[in-house]
Amino acid sequence: MRVERIALSGFRNYDEETVTFEPAVNVICGPNAQGKTNLLEAVYLLTGAHSFRTRFDRELIGFDCAWASILADVEAAGRSQTVRLLFQKGQRRQVTVNGAKRTSAALAGVMTAVLFCPDDLHLVKEGAAARRRLMDNAISQLRPGYAALLADYNKLYENKTRILKDWREKPSLLAALDEFSDGLARCSARMIRYRASFAERLAEAAAPIHREFSGGKEALSLTYRTVSTVTDPRAPAEDIYAQVAAHQAAHRQAELEAGQCLTGVHKDDLDIALNGVTARSFASQGQARTAALSIKLAEREIFRAETGEYPVLLLDDVLSELDGARQEFVLNRIGGGQTLITCCEDEDISRRTGGRVFAVKEGRIR
Repeated sequence: MRVERIALSGFRNYDEETVTFEPAVNVICGPNAQGKTNLLEAVYLLTGAHSFRTRFDRELIGFDCAWASILADVEAAGRSQTVRLLFQKGQRRQVTVNGAKRTSAALAGVMTAVLFCPDDLHLVKEGAAARRRLMDNAISQLRPGYAALLADYNKLYENKTRILKDWREKPSLLAALDEFSDGLARCSARMIRYRASFAERLAEAAAPIHREFSGGKEALSLTYRTVSTVTDPRAPAEDIYAQVAAHQAAHRQAELEAGQCLTGVHKDDLDIALNGVTARSFASQGQARTAALSIKLAEREIFRAETGEYPVLLLDDVLSELDGARQEFVLNRIGGGQTLITCCEDEDISRRTGGRVFAVKEGRIR
């Protein structure tokens, strides 16, 4: 699986630029704020038309531009396809694959990618939102229906939250509250099954990687946490729905008083433990980074097991924040697939990886 060529028009700080990547390691170097991360963002958008940096399409469009375009030739499972993403101010994004219109979710069947950026180094110590984002981004690529389900949940959540905030001024809003609660419970039931399955696979893949990474000194475990009334997150969706609905009913008055949605999968977490102790509270900075690296590398292995080939690996300026031993561990495990690495200086990384070097300066690539 790889991106053979990508052409950017009006995207971020790229006016008109085209680059052809190597099938193995590609080192993208240059000073800060020149467009290196923008290039990785464009590649990541090919997996589902969603950025890892912003929620708003308008921020992807360059200054003084009315639209932005990403055109890419990608190869997966021995098949080449052409993907085009068009972002226009005030309009819905357009996605085409080989000239035919597609939904953003449909891109999951075209290409997969695993991203590792500096924020991921804090995955263990951050709040639950970071770990939910990890699960959601990965599952959305592996299961096209999940991305649509997540979008539905977010819309229902926003509507219910608006009711809970405004019902005192507009009591008539309460008439729709139970309908939105029921919709959230049904979405939650399906999302819980997806997340529980992925968390189980992630735990199985990450444990041996971390054991090797720590020299056999630490055991990494991952446990999925969801609505407390759910006794088995792998149970049939109807059973989970009933348990989530019961939790909602028990908290209905509390939600009205608090003015916010207190129950649902928007509060899920992935508990990370080292040697049986919660890592968020007790892990050192070095231990937390090692655990985060192990989890991201495990994500790559899951994608390989699912698709039969490695996903595109995107490493955004993370090596500079790692010590020598961790750098070597990562670099020794990136073989077998296409990798794009951004950095400020190329000499050392290109020598250690044998990768082709692309220099980026002011939105130009050479």
